[in-house]
Amino acid sequence: MARRDAYEVLGVERGADERQIKKRFRVLARELHPDVNSEADAEERFKECAEAYEVLSDPQRRQIYDRYGWEGLDSRGQAPRAQGFGSFADIFDAFFGGDPFGGGGGRGGPGPVQGGDVGVEVEITLEQAARGATVEVGYDAVETCDHCHGNRAEPGTPIETCPRCEGTGQLQAVSRTAFGQLVRTAVCDRCGGDGKVATTPCRECGGQGRRARRRTLDVDVPAGIADGQRVRLSGHGHAGDRGGPAGDLYVIVAVAEDERFVRDGSELVSVVDVSAPRAALGTVVTVPTLDGDEEIEVPAGTQPGTVVTLRGYGMPQIGRGRRGDQRVVLNVVVPRNLDDRQRELLRELDESITDDNLDEPRRESIVDKVRRALR
Repeated sequence: MARRDAYEVLGVERGADERQIKKRFRVLARELHPDVNSEADAEERFKECAEAYEVLSDPQRRQIYDRYGWEGLDSRGQAPRAQGFGSFADIFDAFFGGDPFGGGGGRGGPGPVQGGDVGVEVEITLEQAARGATVEVGYDAVETCDHCHGNRAEPGTPIETCPRCEGTGQLQAVSRTAFGQLVRTAVCDRCGGDGKVATTPCRECGGQGRRARRRTLDVDVPAGIADGQRVRLSGHGHAGDRGGPAGDLYVIVAVAEDERFVRDGSELVSVVDVSAPRAALGTVVTVPTLDGDEEIEVPAGTQPGTVVTLRGYGMPQIGRGRRGDQRVVLNVVVPRNLDDRQRELLRELDESITDDNLDEPRRESIVDKVRRALR
């Protein structure tokens, strides 16, 4: 049977970079993992993805594949070895240093294996980020089967020595390379490295010992958290295997944009429009803050870009009580769409203005003027 195009298998463009290829393989690998996918062809599709990833993640192999295809790799002794692996976990171990679901195999051996971590994203408002919030998150996690209690066998039925690996929990695969034969030890795909198999697999989990289930959890998000930061909850990830501890849950927090503010660390920046006549005469404007509206005084002669600082109206820092400041930028707006009377008044004003009206209290250099204009 002809092998499919590697780019098509992973669902990436031919110009995809290494990061995109690795990210896509991780997504597909998790989707096809036996703990969450019970389809009959999941294992073959998984190995097909691993084969494609092995080629496209290696610059030398990828170059040969792009020019000559699968046949070019085979003829040069560069054929991928993914089809020779014994199990899902073995492939994960080869590419990523371990099965994210904590499945037996690879470096885990027959001993306890820690469960994989889970990542989930939640979105909160800027006000919630400022005050802290409790949010409900939902996610899928692998749990120990409560019917067989993780031993993979139907209760009351025997567990025997694995006939495939004869109780060793490992298999040896021999492949030919350009440098001769390569012997690779892989975890037995029949017993998963246990060396034992259930004569009657558990009817609830299909002999896996674990099942994927939906969980909901209330998570406390600390005040001051920034966009992209995460909250770690130990032991709330995928269940471990063979008595291993559960993985962790990582809640990635996305802080929604607030049209009133721009966040700059622990400080907030807001902009208030002030008409040119009011900026010249002086006025009072209303400023939105996280604690409600505040009034600030605009002194007569205020220039465009003037910044007024509201102390303690910004964002808190995680673990500290002190809040940052809010910087209010005064945007002096020149009026438009003037009627005849307004034009007449502005002409009279223009004719009455002298150099004394335009000078700053202190003389500015040209560099200072440019900086103020660009601020």
